[in-house]
Amino acid sequence: MIRKFFPLDRNYLLEQAQFRTRDRLLTFLTARAIDSYEMVHNPLGLEDSFISKMRHFDNALTDALDEFYWILCGVYRFIHSNNQLELLWDGKDHLTRYEEEWIFAFRKWTNEFCKDQLFVQAILDLSVFLPSGKQPAMSSNRMQHFIQSRFSVKIHKAKGIIAA
Repeated sequence: MIRKFFPLDRNYLLEQAQFRTRDRLLTFLTARAIDSYEMVHNPLGLEDSFISKMRHFDNALTDALDEFYWILCGVYRFIHSNNQLELLWDGKDHLTRYEEEWIFAFRKWTNEFCKDQLFVQAILDLSVFLPSGKQPAMSSNRMQHFIQSRFSVKIHKAKGIIAA
């Protein structure tokens, strides 16, 4: 899947690394959102039907988070838009290096984002509590607004990602 988010979005190795790590990182995101929700709203660890649904959620069902993930990938490439390959002296190839850096950044951002309970609620709405067959339009809009305000970028359908 090649999708250009801005005119100089040509780091295809980074995009490939982001594509390869999608499932693993979205699983991490949903698990972290569930943990964050429980730390704030269920510190005693009591289990009712609501909490049970979260704890027994199949983390493979993250398709509604795709748009958020790909926009976040584009923002990362926008921020790290230097696509000049550098010499690596540790024996790793560039794809592995990009994958490690992307995973580190995504996990760091996830931990920061999950401090915001509105973000956590939007993630849970797009994963655990999304009724089957329902379009996640409102939650997706909240996620896009969150990215725009967090990274000071604007996301346009035609222009792509631009600095705010």
